[in-house]
Amino acid sequence: MKRKYVCLVATAAWACSAAGALAGNAAAGEKIFTQKCKVCHQIGEGAKNFVGPELNGLIGRKNGSVPGYSYSEADKESGITWDEATFKEYITNPKAKIPGTKMIFAGLPKEDDRDNLVAYLAQFDADGKKK
Repeated sequence: MKRKYVCLVATAAWACSAAGALAGNAAAGEKIFTQKCKVCHQIGEGAKNFVGPELNGLIGRKNGSVPGYSYSEADKESGITWDEATFKEYITNPKAKIPGTKMIFAGLPKEDDRDNLVAYLAQFDADGKKK
């Protein structure tokens, strides 16, 4: 009985670690970015502010801090430093997370889409180079 329990616990631990490792697919995230985000945002080497700020180095960056972009007061005063969880919550419904944001995007309702998009965005450092 004890051996069966150890095996069950080990299997559960492996499944949880595998699920964490599969949290997002950067290639699928690139497609989402191209279809839903690229109309307003740029990312990668040479990215510039457009309708929205460039997204290089987003994960770990303080909201409202990209030089040369005109943020709303709500964004500048949000106190948010983007991490994966906060960005996923934001991109689900931007206006709910930061009332008064200039972002007009309705949001990504599918968790897989959010996971994939974050996997794609997180690849880029502040200079737009892939890590």
